[in-house]
Amino acid sequence: MPHPPSTVHHPKSAFSLVELLVVITIIGILIALVLPAVQAAREAARRAQCANNLKQIGLAVQQYHSALGSFPPGNVLKAAGFCPGGGNVESDDGTNWAISILPYIEQKALYDSYDFGAYNESPPNRQVRETFIGMYACPSDSETSSLAVPSSGPASASQGNIPYMPGSYRAMSGRSDGYRYLDSSELTSYPISWRGPIHAIGVLGFSTETCAHIRDGMSNTLLVGESTTRTRPNERTFWAYSYAYFSLSAATVGQNRTLLGDYSQCVAAGGPGKEKPCKRGWGSFHPGGLHFVLCDGSVRFLNSTIDVQLFADLATIAGGEPASVPE
Repeated sequence: MPHPPSTVHHPKSAFSLVELLVVITIIGILIALVLPAVQAAREAARRAQCANNLKQIGLAVQQYHSALGSFPPGNVLKAAGFCPGGGNVESDDGTNWAISILPYIEQKALYDSYDFGAYNESPPNRQVRETFIGMYACPSDSETSSLAVPSSGPASASQGNIPYMPGSYRAMSGRSDGYRYLDSSELTSYPISWRGPIHAIGVLGFSTETCAHIRDGMSNTLLVGESTTRTRPNERTFWAYSYAYFSLSAATVGQNRTLLGDYSQCVAAGGPGKEKPCKRGWGSFHPGGLHFVLCDGSVRFLNSTIDVQLFADLATIAGGEPASVPE
């Protein structure tokens, strides 16, 4: 009788513990190598979008100039008086540069909803105050999607306690010594050669600027740039808030602390004017620097270690300085 074929049983192969650990280690190394590249690619995309936002803002300012014959006002100041939130503080007629150019960034309906006869912080203007505008928000800035109450002025917690939607960009009002800024009705003096392209009007006889006023050259004058802070969210940019510095900043001579992009670090560093220059500082969430659109519409990335004297020279429209934007 034939014998049935023998069945050979082969042991099932399996990963040993050592092999499993080796595989896990290799996967971990690959992730460690790939993840920074992915993050860098994402930041590059965000940075490109941020630059494009400023490009469109610069184009909108040029279209405003073509239509109305001048650059928009930074804000429009009048004498200090009663504000709806209570108290006597400086106020304005309710507009700023970012509101003024809304029709030129495809936001005509929002612009038309704004009541220019009312205070900026009045109930009729709530829709504008609380609207998120993608073009006014850098994708790398994570602090632009939630309402917050500004630190000072008629909307502050001690007065009106009125929330605003943040933004990432401020207009260049000019240069400063740490004490005088062309955004406040408290000014008693301000050298005319210090003024920038977009500043407060209705104070010391200043009015809006035109291309003809930019004698330092359109390609050598900063127009709008990034202004963010990693700390003190109520000191951030609020694009629709027309009080003082919340949509305007300046170049403070001799104070590189104003380019840190961190309000608390700026204050801790100390300097002339104490916290005033920090409130009007610049900064971004991009590694190494920040974007600016110039008066000619070009966008440049400035290193955060730029010489602060050069930065101040680039902030003025007719200072007579032989300054150009570094490559």
